[in-house]
Amino acid sequence: MASFSPATARGAPVDNPAPQPTSRARAASPRQGRGFFTRSRMSGSSGGRAVAYQAAMVSLGNRRIILWVMLYRFILGSLVSTMICSGQLTPDQKQFDMQSLASIYAKRYGPAEWKRNVFQFDVLSLSPWVGKVAATANDLDFYDVLIDYVASLNDTHDHYLLPSTFSASLNISLDVYDGKVLIDGINRTRLPAGQFPFQIGDEVVSVDGKPVADLIAGFSKYVIQANPRSTKRMAAAMIAVRRQSQYPYAPQVGDNAAVVVQNTAGLVSTYSLPWTKAGIPLSQIGPVASPQSNAKASARAAEAVDPAADLETSGDFNSTGVLGYGSLTPVFSLPTDFKQRLGGSIFDEFYSGTFQSQGLTLGYIRIPSYLPSSTTLALTQFEQEIAFMQSNTDGLIVDEMRNPGGNLCYGEEIVARLIPTQFRSLGYEIRATWDYVNFFYSRLLSAQLSNSPPDVIGRYQMLSDAMSSAYTTGRARTDSVPLCTSSFDRPPAADKNGAVIAYSKPLIMLIDEFSASTADSVPAMLQDNKRGQLVGWRTNGAGGSNSSWQVGSFSEGTTGVTLALMTRKDPVVTDEYAASQYVENVGVRPDVAIDYMTRDNLLQGGRGFFSAATDALVKQVQGSR
Repeated sequence: MASFSPATARGAPVDNPAPQPTSRARAASPRQGRGFFTRSRMSGSSGGRAVAYQAAMVSLGNRRIILWVMLYRFILGSLVSTMICSGQLTPDQKQFDMQSLASIYAKRYGPAEWKRNVFQFDVLSLSPWVGKVAATANDLDFYDVLIDYVASLNDTHDHYLLPSTFSASLNISLDVYDGKVLIDGINRTRLPAGQFPFQIGDEVVSVDGKPVADLIAGFSKYVIQANPRSTKRMAAAMIAVRRQSQYPYAPQVGDNAAVVVQNTAGLVSTYSLPWTKAGIPLSQIGPVASPQSNAKASARAAEAVDPAADLETSGDFNSTGVLGYGSLTPVFSLPTDFKQRLGGSIFDEFYSGTFQSQGLTLGYIRIPSYLPSSTTLALTQFEQEIAFMQSNTDGLIVDEMRNPGGNLCYGEEIVARLIPTQFRSLGYEIRATWDYVNFFYSRLLSAQLSNSPPDVIGRYQMLSDAMSSAYTTGRARTDSVPLCTSSFDRPPAADKNGAVIAYSKPLIMLIDEFSASTADSVPAMLQDNKRGQLVGWRTNGAGGSNSSWQVGSFSEGTTGVTLALMTRKDPVVTDEYAASQYVENVGVRPDVAIDYMTRDNLLQGGRGFFSAATDALVKQVQGSR
């Protein structure tokens, strides 16, 4: 098994063997199994021999004709195959798919006005993009224009992805610590220390003669996030790991890369690192002789029989270059006296335990994502941990750093088990579309006819009214509405007897710039309701619900689309933006700012970070007594 230090969260690249011809392919050769020589029954007479000879000559003549026909077909097929392999999409096909991409955003994209005001980018203005598409020389350049268009939104949920499985890795992982690009993972199976003596914490200065700052600037649009720091970190990771689904030109890497590394002592060395390649590279998607049926898009639309499922989804599962992203285990080391409870079984949705600090017993629960395998089982498990923590701890650390999000309503249920009083949930301004008008009206009628609980009927009545009002008055989005219940005001979680089961003692929540989507919404609700402190760094700012769509009849890519905007209880004032209730781009700001991304934390297992966070909780506990 390949080793990958200091953690295996991202895993080691695996070579894909070249595809081998199958027995079925060999058996399907033209006319295989038909004999071209037919053995005749020859009598002993000379006449019989003559007849047999003539039959043989005819057979030989037929064989020559057949061979010429086969040769002609082979040459013709080869020419056609060569023409197809060297072909590209036509200019009209490219423009058609550009229009298809734009039409998805015109109909579905929720934050269009917000992006226009904040980034001066109008997703509906196609004039500059028509010219860029016309100037493309090949399909990869065309894909690059589509990526650039979507990246201009500065939206974590919105990326244009190519239909490619190709990837290339230098077998190291990179991230930005103290403003420098440092190595934070090494696959020692492929890069043995004797030949490649660089270490975790060493700085990468350049690759193939290009300074890392230039590489980050060039790669940023391919891994765009909702805030600049997250984008910079993702672009740094892309220096060493390139996926063609994100970056059209990934297959153009060579066999090796010249990597200049400066170690912690200041010594600079150059290493030739091999690129490990896997998957099938895409060089062109065209030509396409006639428009496809876009069956994938139709299938995706048919599967989306419950638009509410899309609206309840808020997750970013593309940020795979970040160490520990979505990992069950924390990115930092826990205290030596930590007594682990959950996290040792494949059925555990959380990582938990207790430790001592300054005479106090403190609890720790890590939420790796808000997309559990089973919401019911996960909430049951969480309730059991909360019950234990309520009885056995003085305070609680809830860790959702490097959490990609998931289901918004599951996130609200987690909050209902952390706030012991009535609280206000987030609101959502939803993009108004005709299919949403029909859907919520149909759901309302169904709920009424089936005598559903009042809260269910109330929820669909509210959503139906909001959607109809926005659509009929020509507004792009609804007013802010609660998404998961019929009211903004929610009670805390209770048992079957009505007793509150939410944690009531002091707590803090750990956040960072990769607390994304639902992991943006959960700390926003805690902060809006003044429950505990947020400790760490500004969250990602992926502030909406999202889905993905097949794009175009020719290019066969997919794109993410933000459907709704999260809204907070009160406007938030930041240095970067005017006062706003939106979470999109703004993120959620910590009450206690502690930066994990330092070289010391990398080399010391985050001990400095966790110690400072623990001190913040201890201070809160002591202040509550």
